[in-house]
Amino acid sequence: MKIYTKKGDLGETSLIGGKRVPKNDIKIESYGTVDELNSHIGLVRDQLEEDSETFSTLLEIQDRLFTIGSQLAVSEDGSSMKLPDISEADISFLENQIDKMNEELPEMRNFVLPGGHTTVSFCHVARCVCRRAERMVVALQQIQPNYQQEVKYLNRLSDYLFVLARKLTKDLGAKESPWKPRA
Repeated sequence: MKIYTKKGDLGETSLIGGKRVPKNDIKIESYGTVDELNSHIGLVRDQLEEDSETFSTLLEIQDRLFTIGSQLAVSEDGSSMKLPDISEADISFLENQIDKMNEELPEMRNFVLPGGHTTVSFCHVARCVCRRAERMVVALQQIQPNYQQEVKYLNRLSDYLFVLARKLTKDLGAKESPWKPRA
């Protein structure tokens, strides 16, 4: 299989189902941002021990992000290809992970500034890209209202990534810097 096909040289690409669209189409922007998020999560995962629960959780999340990307890549006309879906169980999985991590963390009394350790910073970057992916899918949702589960998953994932950043701060012995607004 050749990596280059030259079919995109004029600024168009194909959706699942065959429809050709410009490479800046909202669908392409949406799944491209989800792909970017997946890469950032891979970077966070690369900082962790392979036998850790968080490592396994991030692998599961990356799988789910591929599912979201495939759903976003389907033409409005549909496709005969059978693709996996995002389910309530996927969202509950994230919620359970958030709750489990939160049990170990001190109560938040302020917003926190991203940083404190490289791994924590990678996690915050992933969180920000996740929020952008969510905004893109919300914009797509306004045109094609069939992405409720994907929006919900991305929303919960950004919460997960925030709590994970706090947990990693604690686990790595880094300092959490509260934001103190000027008077």
